Amino acid sequence: MKRHISNLFTLLNLFFGCIAIVFALQNGIDIIYSKEGEQFIKLKENICLASLFIAIAAVVDFLDGFVARMLNICSEMGKQLDSLADLVSFGVAPSILLYQFLRMGFIKDSDGIEAPILYLIPAFIFSCAGAFRLARFNLDTSQAFGFKGVPIPAAGLVVASLPLIYWYGSSDFIYNLILNKWFLYILIILLSCLMVSKLPIMAMKFKDYTIKNNVPKIILVVIAILSAILLKWLAVPVIFIAYIILSLVLKNKTTS
Repeated sequence: MKRHISNLFTLLNLFFGCIAIVFALQNGIDIIYSKEGEQFIKLKENICLASLFIAIAAVVDFLDGFVARMLNICSEMGKQLDSLADLVSFGVAPSILLYQFLRMGFIKDSDGIEAPILYLIPAFIFSCAGAFRLARFNLDTSQAFGFKGVPIPAAGLVVASLPLIYWYGSSDFIYNLILNKWFLYILIILLSCLMVSKLPIMAMKFKDYTIKNNVPKIILVVIAILSAILLKWLAVPVIFIAYIILSLVLKNKTTS
């Protein structure tokens, strides 16, 4: 029974990822008319529930690994199961969010409800890149305390932040940016390339608890706290960028 405790957390990760997909799929588009008859089109606000469940899946995913190491119950089955769950929660669910935002971007630009499916399917390049990254990770035994390429949960959380920034952000520039189809295409390509790359990226795991050996992680935590206070939901992409920069600048410390 003990050896299945961490697998239970992994299955919860998958469960919450499936719920995120449901909310991402069910949320359509609101068409609002002003008194003057002007038409406004918005994504429904409860699409943010997809972001919430992706975030919960990320917390459970962290606890999964933490519990497995603490109880010393790591197994090959657990590793494979974890990757399958991650692909759903941080690959497929975010891809559907990207699909919805691309759809909204085309509607906003063309002033029509329908967008050609051919222009929307690039959203799923993200989940394909995530699958490739997870398969390579499972075959590589050298990524215990440092990753080769950006882990899929980190990339998935960046995408999951889009609905929250869209609905609760205060900048019109940012609002219009995330509805720009060209920005979304660039984001998809950038995140996909980062996942399949072999860039040295730090893992948020601790060999020990000395300050000297955990400087990059401590700096990232400080940046995360300050960003959350000052930038609210916009902090998520800022933290992600800081994560990449710290990993590359301090690569000798992040992968040791």
